[in-house]
Amino acid sequence: MTPETEQALAATIADLVRPGKGILAADESLPTIAKRFAPIGVESTPETRRAWRSLLLTTPGLGEYISGVILFEETLTQTDDAGRPLPQVAEAQGIVPGIKVDKGKIPLVGSPGDLITQGLDFLAERLGTYREQGARFAKWREVYPITPENPRPLGITANAEVLARYAAICQSEGLVPIVEPEVLIDGDHDIRRCFEVTIAVQKEIYHALHRHGVVLEYTLLKPNMVTPGKETRKAPPEEVAEWTVRQLRRTVPAAVPSVNFLSGGQTPEEATANLNAMNRDFPGQPWELSFSYGRALQQPALHAWQGKPENVTAAQQALLERARLNGLARRGEYRPEMESG
Repeated sequence: MTPETEQALAATIADLVRPGKGILAADESLPTIAKRFAPIGVESTPETRRAWRSLLLTTPGLGEYISGVILFEETLTQTDDAGRPLPQVAEAQGIVPGIKVDKGKIPLVGSPGDLITQGLDFLAERLGTYREQGARFAKWREVYPITPENPRPLGITANAEVLARYAAICQSEGLVPIVEPEVLIDGDHDIRRCFEVTIAVQKEIYHALHRHGVVLEYTLLKPNMVTPGKETRKAPPEEVAEWTVRQLRRTVPAAVPSVNFLSGGQTPEEATANLNAMNRDFPGQPWELSFSYGRALQQPALHAWQGKPENVTAAQQALLERARLNGLARRGEYRPEMESG
């Protein structure tokens, strides 16, 4: 790694990891954003996607609570209503533009029930283009279903190897890698089973990152919280916080600057309350405990927007309020009664 590359990575980490701030995930693939739009009766087209993501990034004051935004590939080339490229719109708010670079998951051959993510081919070349378009960090997601058999040993090792290769390529190109291993919430497993699987997954990931020479100080981790399967019960925030922080202590090196949780099927209120409990009940951890939410930040704004230009201000207010509440949760200062306001 050249001194210039290391300097760029350090600057990006400094801009992303800020007190009271987190990351907005606005990187939905075309099928996923179509699912997000369907309940509000909006067709997914290049123009509706541009309008929605422009709405997000032009929200006045968003940079007070959001330090980075993960974008979908097409968003790097889109503009706001005034013709400004959307990465520049983000930067003007003090929000670092990033890019989702994986190409989606497929079944993992030889490991029935497990999945693997595609996209390593020509990744370095793509990263060079994304960097020229304004991206300063990247994100790659691997997915781990929980069943009585899964994830299997091959599923754990193969996914860790892919994440490590991705992260090493990112750093060689001057982009900070977000490493996202998502142990899925689907199923009827108990919280201990999620705890054990998440430990196995993250231990293997950090072994792989070391093998590939990835500098942990210039990475972020975007993991799931430790929760019971969604077909069982809802665990209270205090329980989620205790199991999640215990798992992190056993697996995540102190060199990692920030853990930015995904919301993973939680409601906006649940994701905020669980993050708050971690920061309130377990202060002084070696890493920041922050957020990188997609639906848990966007859902209230989507419902307010309804695809109508006259609703843009209301949608932006809903987004800003959700971001503000998560900013409070970063400090352990959120309270459920704040939702009514």
